[in-house]
Amino acid sequence: MQRNPWSTLAVIAVAQFMVVLDVTIVNVALPDIQRDLGFSASGLQWVVSAYTLLFGGFLLLGGRAADLLGRRRVFIVGLALFGLTSLIAGLAQNPEQLVVMRAIQGLSGALLSPAAFAILTVTFKHGRERNIAMGVWGGLAGLGGTLGVIAGGLLVDSLSWRWVFLVNVPIAIALAAIVPLFVGESKVTTTGTRTFDVAGALLSTAGLLAIVLGVIRAEPLGWSSFEVIGLLAGGLALLAAFVRVEGRSAAPLVPLSLFRSRGLTTSIVALALNGAAFLAMFFLTAIFLQQVRGLTALETGLQFLPMGIAAIASAVIASQLVTRFGTKPVQFGGAALSVVGLLLLSGADATGSYALTILPGLVLFGMGIIAVGTPASIAAVADVSHDHAGAASGVVNAGYQVGGALGLAAITTLATSHVESLVTGGAGQQDALVGGFERGLMIAALFAAANIVMALGAPRLRPTADQMAEAAAAA
Repeated sequence: MQRNPWSTLAVIAVAQFMVVLDVTIVNVALPDIQRDLGFSASGLQWVVSAYTLLFGGFLLLGGRAADLLGRRRVFIVGLALFGLTSLIAGLAQNPEQLVVMRAIQGLSGALLSPAAFAILTVTFKHGRERNIAMGVWGGLAGLGGTLGVIAGGLLVDSLSWRWVFLVNVPIAIALAAIVPLFVGESKVTTTGTRTFDVAGALLSTAGLLAIVLGVIRAEPLGWSSFEVIGLLAGGLALLAAFVRVEGRSAAPLVPLSLFRSRGLTTSIVALALNGAAFLAMFFLTAIFLQQVRGLTALETGLQFLPMGIAAIASAVIASQLVTRFGTKPVQFGGAALSVVGLLLLSGADATGSYALTILPGLVLFGMGIIAVGTPASIAAVADVSHDHAGAASGVVNAGYQVGGALGLAAITTLATSHVESLVTGGAGQQDALVGGFERGLMIAALFAAANIVMALGAPRLRPTADQMAEAAAAA
């Protein structure tokens, strides 16, 4: 049956909108979730980390499954699982239930998102139409991230935090019902045995989970405790086993030869640092605005809104600058903006002016992270062979998610430890929270500053129109 490609794009773009919306919508609900379910200060970050780790850890496996089993089929499975886990997360009665559902939600996103992107690439041929489709895709994703903070605030204030999850259920059901009408099936034809490399995905994700847990447990137990050392050592051993498996696999999730590309390796690190700075900033600022400055969830979302608008504007500006000057100077400038934005934010206190500290910090940071992400996404695939372009794109996206989870764990652990140290030293709770917020953002600024160094080592490229469109969508 012949299907209108723009109708296909509408369906998959709405699904991607929902996935991106889910990432930001949760942040403004964190204080209410912590209060109602009894999360500890260090445990609360698992609401974010469980999702991002499983999403990043299984992203490549989800793409492989979509190619081999059928992109529409995997897309529908991802939608159904996303809706189901959203329902159970919205009904969770304790921290453990919510974290487990967030983890499975991340897994469903790892099935849904690459399948949707693959459907887009096979629906539109290279050229003007695909570039327009990529622009729509990226624009809706950016809009989802921006509106998430407002939608989250409205839902939390008017209903409860549970609705930031429950809102996904009717959307997922409606999309799953109409997908067969608007999306055709497609998959890669193979003559031999279909290989998924499940072992590689499990080893990498388990290793990363162990490392994140080790970092978090270091806050109450100390870095020298047997449990922390065991978790960190075990995580590194699992990652070493992953590299060994990938080196021997006939069809690895991550072909190790990819890392011979300087553009790819520098981009993975740059996007991982970007993810760490962004998730930590978002997490800490959402809590600071509500617990220290006393804002409602909706007021918090509105204060974040200029950052989202700045990020969307930056995507347009960065694309034009990259076309004119190349990737390297834009990435350098974006990293510098990110650092300045975080330093401004770190100076906020309980009563200071929003317009003088928080607003300029958020705007500069929002512009900076996209100005890093756009050129890094281009450099990642510029000198990779066409056969490995999909794997390279998946690796850098996974790097952003995983880097974000690891960075969030490290930064929040150090910030929480500083809060407890200040309270022990006699500081009031509010002053201690301000001190922890400042410490956390200063450490996030160090992550962003490392991107200045990465930009100096990155290649300077002038992208084609197709590379520009795909990079803008990815960023």
